[in-house]
Amino acid sequence: MISFESLLRQDAVELLEKHGARVISAPALRETSIADSPDAKPFADNVCAGLVDALILLTGVGTGLLLKAAATHRPRGELVAALAKMTIVCRGPKPAAALKPYGLRAKIHVPEPSTWRELVAKLDSDWPLRGRRVAIQEYGLRNEELIVALSDRGAFVTSLGVCTWQLPEDTGPLKAAVLKLVRGQAQVALFTSGPQIDHLLQVAQELGLAPAVRRALVNDVVTASMGPMTSEALGRHGITPDIVPGHPKLGHLVLAVARRAPTLLGHKRERHVETSALRIGK
Repeated sequence: MISFESLLRQDAVELLEKHGARVISAPALRETSIADSPDAKPFADNVCAGLVDALILLTGVGTGLLLKAAATHRPRGELVAALAKMTIVCRGPKPAAALKPYGLRAKIHVPEPSTWRELVAKLDSDWPLRGRRVAIQEYGLRNEELIVALSDRGAFVTSLGVCTWQLPEDTGPLKAAVLKLVRGQAQVALFTSGPQIDHLLQVAQELGLAPAVRRALVNDVVTASMGPMTSEALGRHGITPDIVPGHPKLGHLVLAVARRAPTLLGHKRERHVETSALRIGK
């Protein structure tokens, strides 16, 4: 089994090993915080001037980074007081938890599975967007679908970048994972975020093996996805995950893999053999 998790690398390995898996850890991401983000000062100034109607928070870590950066440009008390007057929208419990040290609470909570679609639907029902000035805390890649959906509804949208995802400094484990996938030496691939598949295929492309990796993930390997957003990223590469847990959390993902992967692997490989035989017969 290959895990591409980076931030919770050891947690993922330990959880999988508890269920008897032999785990190959191949971290696919390196988080780079934008400490001097060009977005931080304009955001802080606009919030304090009452020029932002809503703040959409997508991740817990990103929320903490954004508020910390903003507080370097305006007095914390002034910033918090201004934020408290706004409509704060949290996509899941982690951003809400990151608000607590500042004494802030979200006014709108997005229901699970907490994708951008649920977020937009919640705003449609609770907080009409037309004419509103909305800031989105991004984390890594821009969520273009969300930006377009909000803009189409008449909102004036500002995207706030607080970090970027880069390849690990040591790509050796990723290269080894590529080879194991194309050689049929892996049975399960575990993805916990969208950028992981992008980086895996980037490294595979450098080795001239990107098409082979896609084929392996489609035909030969049980592909497990943390949740809807990760599944969408896989889908952009033509890969439909075999396992997606009911809740987008690491523990739920590991449990789903432990329960379902052995049976799914057998079915998947049998189906691929049958399909290949039919093609040869033609």
